[in-house]
Amino acid sequence: MDGGAVRLPNTAHTAQPWRIHELARDFRLEDVWQLRVALGPGDFSRLVQMIALSDSARSSSCAVRTLFAIRWRLGSLLGWDGPSTGVGSRVPTFRDRLPADLRETSTPEFEALPFTSLYLTQDEFAAEIANRTMHGIMHLGRVPDVTGGFRAQMAVLVKPNGLLGSA
Repeated sequence: MDGGAVRLPNTAHTAQPWRIHELARDFRLEDVWQLRVALGPGDFSRLVQMIALSDSARSSSCAVRTLFAIRWRLGSLLGWDGPSTGVGSRVPTFRDRLPADLRETSTPEFEALPFTSLYLTQDEFAAEIANRTMHGIMHLGRVPDVTGGFRAQMAVLVKPNGLLGSA
């Protein structure tokens, strides 16, 4: 693994035959990133597990730790992240939209990040998050690269809620 990420045009995501396209038509594609992680056979599910176990408070990057600390503090002060603002309260879970084959996939549980896993296939993973400002989906995909191997790609899809969510 060589770490880091590079921003990609939205077409890098929309051009892929992802299942998420048919399920999240009412979500806006916000960002697409290529994760600088070379993937071999079986590495995609290990990458997903690593992400699910990650904790932004323990990131090696001071900038990441600081940005997340500020975001969580603001969310706490402004009531963005209370129990009544999340999945199953303010918004129904995206899982209800999934066809049976995706709903039955085995997915990792997030330990520190406030995401809920939705589905995991050989080439795709999705997890959701919701708060007072938005309902979001983190989508990870395995895409072929020029070397004949694979790279990981991450997309963020959102459905804003209210004026603050639109901002």
